[in-house]
Amino acid sequence: MHGRLMFQDALHKVALLADDTTRQTVDVDALQTQVNNIQNGLNVVFVLFSAYLVFVMQIGFAMLTAGAVRTKNTKNVLLKNLLDACVGAIAYYICGFAFAFGTTANSFIGHSDFCLSQSGPTRFWFWFFQWTFAATAATIVSGSVAERTSFYSYLGYAFFLTAFVYPVVSHWVWSTAGWLNVFNPNAFSGGMIDFAGDAVVHSVGGWAGLMGAIIVGPRTGRFDSEGNVVPMPGHSATLCCLGTFLLWFGWYGFNPGSALAVMYTPTDTGTILTIARACVTTTLATATGGLTALLVVKLKDHIFDLNAVLNGALAGAVGITASCAITTPYLAIVIGILSPLVYLGLSMLILKLKIDDPLDAFPLHAGAGGLGTLVVGFVGEPQAMIDAGFPAGHCGVMFGCNGRLLLANFVGWICIVVWTSGLLAPFFLLLKVVNLLRIPVEDELIGNDISKHGGSAYPEDGVDAANKMGAKDLAGMRDNLGVDDSLKKPAEGEAQDAPVEMSPVPEV
Repeated sequence: MHGRLMFQDALHKVALLADDTTRQTVDVDALQTQVNNIQNGLNVVFVLFSAYLVFVMQIGFAMLTAGAVRTKNTKNVLLKNLLDACVGAIAYYICGFAFAFGTTANSFIGHSDFCLSQSGPTRFWFWFFQWTFAATAATIVSGSVAERTSFYSYLGYAFFLTAFVYPVVSHWVWSTAGWLNVFNPNAFSGGMIDFAGDAVVHSVGGWAGLMGAIIVGPRTGRFDSEGNVVPMPGHSATLCCLGTFLLWFGWYGFNPGSALAVMYTPTDTGTILTIARACVTTTLATATGGLTALLVVKLKDHIFDLNAVLNGALAGAVGITASCAITTPYLAIVIGILSPLVYLGLSMLILKLKIDDPLDAFPLHAGAGGLGTLVVGFVGEPQAMIDAGFPAGHCGVMFGCNGRLLLANFVGWICIVVWTSGLLAPFFLLLKVVNLLRIPVEDELIGNDISKHGGSAYPEDGVDAANKMGAKDLAGMRDNLGVDDSLKKPAEGEAQDAPVEMSPVPEV
């Protein structure tokens, strides 16, 4: 009897132990679920906040473009920049995202998830982030064709670029099914690395802008009868400076945000290092770009040129975009030196070729973007590559790796240039043939704002308006006080009353 009681007590203890073990297992599973939810939430919030910063770049582009054009076209370029976001959102929703990141895809293009038909809310954050990049590529073009392009043609190419041209390129490089994607085991030469979009965004926008600038032709009066350049300065250095600062600020979403996460696993420590590295290299390259342009233009023209410094800083930011996460700080400074040199050289070259690019979008984005794409094959640091999640051994030749990465980036860049130019050139030519590309000369001379948008962005100068109001108030005061103005001396240039003729006095 005593033995039976001992046996039952043992069974009871075993049952309690099993129940406690089960409870502990459930607790561990619940804790793991909570950790996963927190990790996922942190990643999504980081990417969304980065996308908000990238969208701020639209404000920067708008301010920069508005300041760089003449007063008579201010409303026109602001409206076009706003419609980049509007048209780009609809185009990317309908088919752009499907072509870029459709879940069913081949190595050339995605072909599913049109209108987000197969994406639930868990994928919406990714669509939003990618749309801001697509809109950026379209906005670059507006600067190249500013002040003389038809409003309808602008809407057309903005839709075409964000719906098809850009999405296919981003599929090649950033979709795991793409033929240039580094995580595709069948990728060409081990895959191309373009961390934040020197080739995918800036080269696409820059080369599309060049095609538009060539085909639409220069602004009326930009070159004289002998082919000399006639200066057409923008109307507001203030807006240009504000736009540049906003773009620089937005680049901290553009580059670090391209990590697409803070941590991919609970034990992942490399991604946060990658984000920090991207912040530092972006800052150093941008700052160095501005200083380099300042020095070069001072030596060349003997002035401290604000516009050159602004574009030099942007060139540095563009140049580091592809390698921001995988290179060292001192090499970021080297890239910051080289990028504005490329920009300044191409800017002079296109003027020699009689190509009118009001914002220098091609030299800035395609030139510095092309340089940034190619230098990845030189400056990719092995440990930084591993931290960023790229395959080990796929690094720059400066660090002892073979040239496969350099080859992949070079071939990828060439294909992107050919794809973009080969599609946009016929598109602009077609618009030109049907007379939809360029506005009439009469409209160009009086400005788009008056001819197309209901009036000037600056209806009346503030100082002139104040003077007129003051003169009116003073005249009213004189009338009220009964002051006789009949003997007032006429202002210079003011019509004078004819003198009264007096009849001769008869002699006595």
